[in-house]
Amino acid sequence: MPLIVLPCFIFSRKSVFLYVRGKSYYGGSANLNLPVAIRKFFILLLTVGSIRLVNRNIHLQRGTEKTGRGLYSQHKNAVRILHIAPFNVANVPFTFVRAERQLGFDSRLITFGRNPLGYPEDICLDLPLMDAPWLRAAKRRFLPAGRMQVSNVHQIPDEIPPKWRSSGLLEDLFWKLRHVLWRSRIRRALVEVDVRGVDVIQLDGGVEFYRDGRNVKKWKAEGKKIICCYTGSDLRVRGVIPEIDAMADLHVSVEFDHIYFHPDVHHVFFPFDASSLKPVQHGSREVVRIGHAPTNRAAKGTEAILAQLDVLKAKHPIEVVLIEGLPYEKALRLKASCDLFVDQVGDLGYGINALEALAMEIPVATCLVRGFAERYPDHPFIEVNSANLAERLLPYVRDASLRKETGARGREWVRKYHDPVRVVKTIHRLAGLPDQTSTESG
Repeated sequence: MPLIVLPCFIFSRKSVFLYVRGKSYYGGSANLNLPVAIRKFFILLLTVGSIRLVNRNIHLQRGTEKTGRGLYSQHKNAVRILHIAPFNVANVPFTFVRAERQLGFDSRLITFGRNPLGYPEDICLDLPLMDAPWLRAAKRRFLPAGRMQVSNVHQIPDEIPPKWRSSGLLEDLFWKLRHVLWRSRIRRALVEVDVRGVDVIQLDGGVEFYRDGRNVKKWKAEGKKIICCYTGSDLRVRGVIPEIDAMADLHVSVEFDHIYFHPDVHHVFFPFDASSLKPVQHGSREVVRIGHAPTNRAAKGTEAILAQLDVLKAKHPIEVVLIEGLPYEKALRLKASCDLFVDQVGDLGYGINALEALAMEIPVATCLVRGFAERYPDHPFIEVNSANLAERLLPYVRDASLRKETGARGREWVRKYHDPVRVVKTIHRLAGLPDQTSTESG
């Protein structure tokens, strides 16, 4: 019964009145067929009612690593940083936290939900209505197509930066429901980390707990520094949250192409610890193994890659190693068995798969984002596209010494540019934060 009553209160007379007059709850106009919207809303309620949304024994879920105060700076004057992220995407938020702790900062991470790949957590709220299969299906059914599509084509939108807007009544009601269900857990988490004493808030993904930015507005008024850090397709597909974007003191992104989507975004390298992987050397062997590991075939251009590798295989002794849908450790073992690796042939540049291969001294072929090679001319990548992949790989198939030389250069490049401590120092310099190490020594 409470599960039905709660949304009924949310679906208030005020909300209906605003929509009848053509106003969206979050601002802007709403082209609305009210009876259809109401039917869709009650379909959503029935779906929500079929699962357990509310954990009656609400508690914060501790992460997989020790998070006691012993891990944090014991210096009284340590700058305190709080990271907030929907998920620990590609382990980027937690890597930031680790690097900041190494530098003497008191750094914490709150995530809304768990990454399915099992990356470490600090404080995970395990919030409902995040990423359940039924919810993904509902989004595909009701949201505009562009909000759910991930493409490997570099398309600059008409609006810079692209802005997130509610698609209408049904989505507005969803956000209201989610915010009500989340409120108590969020409040408890912020008390646990003593958010009042935090100096810097970094939003990894460019979002906070509420789409209206109520917390960010409050924190900004209290004098906290706000950093928006984009970590993937968030800026391309969703866009900025206007209320949050306006409050940010700094915008950074680990995706190079995001510099074309936001006039104020600074590119920083994806934080990656190359020392976590050991170099592999296979030397000269009769059959050269070429790996490819798509998480999303369309985004990686997998079909074009496989077609080019078939052309190469018809004339030369190669074996294609397709690494797909495997547990992380098994995928790494397969990757380590390769002599060459092909990351992607789209417009969006290299990703974590490429960094892992480079860290293992495996040469990587990939497309690069427009402008990347000009800004970083010492990059180690074999630049390819969907038409010339076979031709560009041929010298590396034939020459084991060329593979060895290119692989060694790749590992050193990753260690130089993607070192998490270096990346964090870059962000802090851009944000005007003090050097914690020099503060402590003083």
